Amino acid sequence: MRPKKHRHIRFDPLATYFKPIGIPMKQLGSIEVLPDELEALRLRYDLGCDQLKGAEEMKISQSTFQRILASANRKIAKALIGGMAIKLIKRNPVDREQAGAKGKRQFTNAKRLCNPTAIKP
Repeated sequence: MRPKKHRHIRFDPLATYFKPIGIPMKQLGSIEVLPDELEALRLRYDLGCDQLKGAEEMKISQSTFQRILASANRKIAKALIGGMAIKLIKRNPVDREQAGAKGKRQFTNAKRLCNPTAIKP
């Protein structure tokens, strides 16, 4: 298996768990959403990027972006349908340091590249 290419992730969630109310965590199964999956969800559904723009922002191929997005959608659907907790995995500290100020600048560029009104709730 070849090594995984570094993905440019510019988002860390404030919350790390979402769960159904009224059920203790120890009674729930959970599904983990990886940082690259969360970034793909953010770019596609929050910022309204198409797959090409999202892939460009993460510096990966369009097909890889599509696979990451599909994986995230499957996990979220499985958790919602199965009444499971969703654990959002944060980036490791090394990735955060590498993003630095450059990551912030590129994050604002993503807002300009993508159309947040394209995906309506």
